[in-house]
Amino acid sequence: MFIPSATSRGLSEYLWRVEQVSHALANGYYVGTINRVGIEPLGDDDFYGQSYFCDPRGQFVGEVGDPHKEELLVRDLDLDKIDEVRQTWQFFRDRRPDAYGDLVRP
Repeated sequence: MFIPSATSRGLSEYLWRVEQVSHALANGYYVGTINRVGIEPLGDDDFYGQSYFCDPRGQFVGEVGDPHKEELLVRDLDLDKIDEVRQTWQFFRDRRPDAYGDLVRP
């Protein structure tokens, strides 16, 4: 799952590391989070970068991206870890899609 963003410095900088990791944990998949860097020429927004990949256990894969310069992050992802985590942790393993019928009916 890729989650692109254009978020500037402030309170959201802390949340950036919490929210995206939570998506990976709750869904048992990899998350690639992308945030731009630099200062917006039409305003004073200072985008803080720090893009990263997170595995289904909520751990960073490699280093977090630079907060000030553009870069391309490339990571090797062990896709077998998705099934391993989903079979071990209850979030995905114990779901009950048969119980969702009334909630998702058009």
